[in-house]
Amino acid sequence: MPLTMTIKVLVVDDSAIVRKILSEQLSQDPNIEVVGTAPDPFVARDKILQLKPDVLTLDVEMPRMDGITFLGKLMKHYPMPVVVLSSLTPEGGKTAMAALEAGAVEVMCKPGASYSVGQACEELIQKVKAASRAKVHVRSESDSNRNRQALAMVETTNKVFAIGASTGGVQALTQVITMFPANAPGTVIVQHMPAQFTRSFADRLDGLSAVRVKEAENGDHVIPGQVLIAPGGFHMVLQRSGANYFVMIKDGPMVCHQKPSVEVLFNSVAKYAGANAVGAILTGMGDDGAKGLLAMRQAGAHTVGQDEASCVVYGMPKAAADAGAVERVAALDKVAETMVRFAQM
Repeated sequence: MPLTMTIKVLVVDDSAIVRKILSEQLSQDPNIEVVGTAPDPFVARDKILQLKPDVLTLDVEMPRMDGITFLGKLMKHYPMPVVVLSSLTPEGGKTAMAALEAGAVEVMCKPGASYSVGQACEELIQKVKAASRAKVHVRSESDSNRNRQALAMVETTNKVFAIGASTGGVQALTQVITMFPANAPGTVIVQHMPAQFTRSFADRLDGLSAVRVKEAENGDHVIPGQVLIAPGGFHMVLQRSGANYFVMIKDGPMVCHQKPSVEVLFNSVAKYAGANAVGAILTGMGDDGAKGLLAMRQAGAHTVGQDEASCVVYGMPKAAADAGAVERVAALDKVAETMVRFAQM
């Protein structure tokens, strides 16, 4: 959906105060119209049929039926873009992962003591806009039972994989990382997610993959068989000491409206890994990482861009392709294979 068109939003939350706040914040944007609110999934069901919203914002802790159960039913019978709001807690992070598995295209933290309404306002608007452009489909059992056969073992020396993703990236990264062999090159990832959610995502991926996956910490070494995911709210950069790669986690201003930013990571990979790197840019809204991936390619790295057909939102890969940063376009189910082949060259 072009962003010049009005995006109709239905807000679902059991708190009247939260419904009021979210409605007011979303209505500040001229491209968004809050067409209604609902206190629980049963009322939401009727209003979806009546109002036909483009995007749903959904609380997860509600009476009569929790948000995850409702989301599962919705994606099976009436698929539509959903932004899930969850608490900024370890349990909230797990809930966010469950929501993404159930079909949500975006998750974000509810405003609270450490996350003000002002901070949430712009993020919520951007996520609703991203969700409005997302391709959603009827969920089936095959969505949660994809073929995740790891690729053949790959022999590499001092190689680094760098991946960036945003909207739809949790599902995309799950498919890519679970196909990596146990000794895949050390991998660094930026996925646009709030703090705490990235740790839950890393823990979930770790349990599904042949490689070890963890939320990155300052000074972590980039070694074969390990994947490091940038923590939400901080930038991650690659550094090198002799033949050894490691990451630094740092604060700083947003880059491309994001923190962590793919651009920041890719530029550091271009500088310190050069031709020893393979970069991939996956589904997401905006252009974060396009210039950084170009810098990687100019430094001799092989680069991959997810194709339009398999993207939830063909924004970041398109921007990278338009910039001349993408050496090879690949469908999502071929991204891991393509990266492994590049690592062997």
